[in-house]
Amino acid sequence: MSIEYDEFGFIIEGPETSISVGPELEPEPLVPIRSEFPAAGVEYLGGKSDGWEYRTVFAGGRLSTSYEMVVSFLREHGYGDVPIPSDADALKLFRRQRTPQLQLFPERGYVHNPIKILFHTDSRMRNALVLCLYNEQVEDHLLRFHGVLKPTKKPS
Repeated sequence: MSIEYDEFGFIIEGPETSISVGPELEPEPLVPIRSEFPAAGVEYLGGKSDGWEYRTVFAGGRLSTSYEMVVSFLREHGYGDVPIPSDADALKLFRRQRTPQLQLFPERGYVHNPIKILFHTDSRMRNALVLCLYNEQVEDHLLRFHGVLKPTKKPS
């Protein structure tokens, strides 16, 4: 068996020339978060879950890039039917200035059950978006999502 090289030094592969560097790993199938919400303490695709909330950050060079990543992630994970702003410019309309006044909705961003698309609180990450997904299978999900019902802490 002889190995042939092209003019740039790359191996020319023929039917009998194949180089194997180990067993080929097939990518794991993507399981939509909406159908199988990550358990508490699990890190999944760069985000963290407590069983009720899954939180991850998308940071692109521009806000529009970050928003496109969020939209793609939502579609891939079963949230394509949730109404969201049409683009990053529409999302900017949900950015409220920080004020010392008491606010009804303290989050700075877009909120629609069961998702939140928030602007990052760190001013150095002005193009980053924080995506929060909520487990719809949890008891009293809607009340918890809107902050009407606070989860009770289990005694230690």
